[in-house]
Amino acid sequence: MSRSNDDAATDLLIKEVDEDLRQEELTRVWKKHGGLLLAGAIAVVLGVAGWQGWTSWELKQRQDSSLRFAEAAALIDQGRRDEAAEMLGKQAVTAEKGYRILAEMRLADLRLQQGDAAGAVTIFQRIAGDDAVDRVYRDMAAIRAAYLSLDSADPAAIEKAMEPLAVESSSWRHSAREIQALAALRRGDAARAGELFAKVAEDAAAPQGLRTRAAEMQAVTGQRPRS
Repeated sequence: MSRSNDDAATDLLIKEVDEDLRQEELTRVWKKHGGLLLAGAIAVVLGVAGWQGWTSWELKQRQDSSLRFAEAAALIDQGRRDEAAEMLGKQAVTAEKGYRILAEMRLADLRLQQGDAAGAVTIFQRIAGDDAVDRVYRDMAAIRAAYLSLDSADPAAIEKAMEPLAVESSSWRHSAREIQALAALRRGDAARAGELFAKVAEDAAAPQGLRTRAAEMQAVTGQRPRS
């Protein structure tokens, strides 16, 4: 046999031995850890099945919440406000998270339509104080509660509550400053009110209607527009 044939035979033998050793090692590992590996595989399968089941259940919850919310809105349109309020009250507790907030907001509006401003304020304040609610909804609720409380709550407390929303970086600064200005008027501080109304009137990012109203209110306070 030539040297090249010897080398080829040697390489084949090494491969066969290496393959046998691998097989033996796999057999040994399986005998030692096969149960754990099998359990892990089953866990993965169950995990995937569980995740799919959870996703399916969550989708159904959202669909059910959407349907219930639409039904409540239809009741309001039909003038059946008491029935709508009862349905929305249940949704505010049991619905999927997003629809819980929508239900509470709609319920607050319904309370307001029914002449229950205090009830609406209570709902908005509850939303504003719930750390589990997204910031945008909390801030919106705080603004609405403050507007509704201007004639009944302590004006100094309202001004202070609006401070975090009146900063330059806040998307709600225009409304927050208008609320602060109106509260300052209630306290009899026309100068402070005029200053705040001026900030709103001169803010190009503020809605035009709000700017116009602020300019008119600034004139009412007797404060001249800043040059």
